[in-house]
Amino acid sequence: MASLSFAKLNASSSQWIAHQSFSQKRGSSSGRRLSVSIRAGAYSDELVQTAKSVASPGRGILAIDESNATCGKRLASIGLENDETNRQAYRQLLLTTPGLGEYISGAILFEETLYQSTTDGKKFVDCLREAKIMPGIKVDKGLVPLPGSNSESWCQGLDGLASRSAEYYKQGARFAKWRTVVSIPCGPSALAVKEAAWGLARYAAISQDNGLVPIVEPEILLDGDHSIDRTLEVAEKVWSEVFFYLAENNVLFEGILLKPSMVTPGAEHKEKASPETIAKYTLKMLRRRVPPAVPGIMFLSGGQSEVEATLNLNAMNQSPNPWHVSFSYARALQNTVLKTWQGRPENVESAQKALLVRAKANSLAQLGKYSAEGESDDAKAGMFVKGYTY
Repeated sequence: MASLSFAKLNASSSQWIAHQSFSQKRGSSSGRRLSVSIRAGAYSDELVQTAKSVASPGRGILAIDESNATCGKRLASIGLENDETNRQAYRQLLLTTPGLGEYISGAILFEETLYQSTTDGKKFVDCLREAKIMPGIKVDKGLVPLPGSNSESWCQGLDGLASRSAEYYKQGARFAKWRTVVSIPCGPSALAVKEAAWGLARYAAISQDNGLVPIVEPEILLDGDHSIDRTLEVAEKVWSEVFFYLAENNVLFEGILLKPSMVTPGAEHKEKASPETIAKYTLKMLRRRVPPAVPGIMFLSGGQSEVEATLNLNAMNQSPNPWHVSFSYARALQNTVLKTWQGRPENVESAQKALLVRAKANSLAQLGKYSAEGESDDAKAGMFVKGYTY
């Protein structure tokens, strides 16, 4: 029923476009032909340049946009209190790592971090700029239950987004992130897919209108025991809907970045897929759904181990792709770093070296040159958490 409703939804939308958007009938009062324009206002050139900068060879995104509550869970794992001082200390460790810009092109920040400075009084955004890392900002307001769905969620945050985006731009942010989720065990219902796609499209249009390159992220959760073929089916459905509504909202494709899930079996499926199989399925989905005008595909890790996420990315870069295929990892870049740091000032340098090791590994994977030889057991440990929230 869900897939039938979904098909009807797209069909009716397409008919509406055919009859209303492109032209008027002869004999109408105006007699003029209408055209659909793709626009991003006064920021078009800057958006394209920003997207290209983030999607540069051998580099990817460090995602440190966890909410204060989620950051608190990370800190608690090493025995630290969740207060602003500790959050600042951890983010300072990450953002001031010497040489990070060689492997990292962008950093997604939580709002608190965008306005913070180092203990020496230097703004974090300035630290990033000096390292040639583009500052980004998480703009969504989190997930809430979606009434009328199969116990699914929708992402809130469109109210006031334009004014917030303008302020983030003034503070130095040049790209944005909005994460919504799709659950395979819950359906997904046509309602949930449409809501996710429409919300992402409105956010993308508003972001571009205020100078921010939108990262479009409909995360298909790993939760479930479904096969990789089922994941492919759902991913194709979701991305078809997303690009339909991006076009409806006149979003400039050259000025966006995507943050998709890799196409994998559900985390509880009886058989694991090899990196080669995951690459095959994921690239198949992308080639069927993503226009080559999009400059960059920046994968999320979604609870994979550090090594798994890197191996899978490497497998996808064994032959040329129409887009820059790279990473936007949080846990898959930070897990070993956090364990090395332990909240101790004397461990900062060692923790920063651990970050560089993971960043370099994923840089090599983006170039298709990574080898897992010599990786530690910690880096191979899975990080999937059922029902994980940010």
